[in-house]
Amino acid sequence: MTYGRAVQDELREPGRALRRAIPEVYDGYRQMHAAAYAAGVLDQKTKELIALAIAVGKECDGCIASHARGAVRTGATEQEVAEALGVAIAMNGGPGTVYGARAFAAFREFQEADTDGQERPPAAPGR
Repeated sequence: MTYGRAVQDELREPGRALRRAIPEVYDGYRQMHAAAYAAGVLDQKTKELIALAIAVGKECDGCIASHARGAVRTGATEQEVAEALGVAIAMNGGPGTVYGARAFAAFREFQEADTDGQERPPAAPGR
């Protein structure tokens, strides 16, 4: 089972339909997202690791897929992701072990795709 690309594929069309219905909301979200993820005192990789851990806590498969991909794109290592997920497990208990495992699988899936030389499209605004 895949927890990365398949989840993103499943959500693509419903997300586009909603974005067309409420473009102002999505534009505001895109702007906030860009500001929140911009490098500052915390680098983008750290912010993706935080987001991935929060996605596990929120039990959001779409968020997990997006931020697992973001973690790969920002250069996170498998061990960095594992440690971030360990914190998510500590904060969320049993459900963290389920969604943490999904997040780790999604990260590895995107990491494997990234290392095989395949061309990747850039992440869509408002992932």
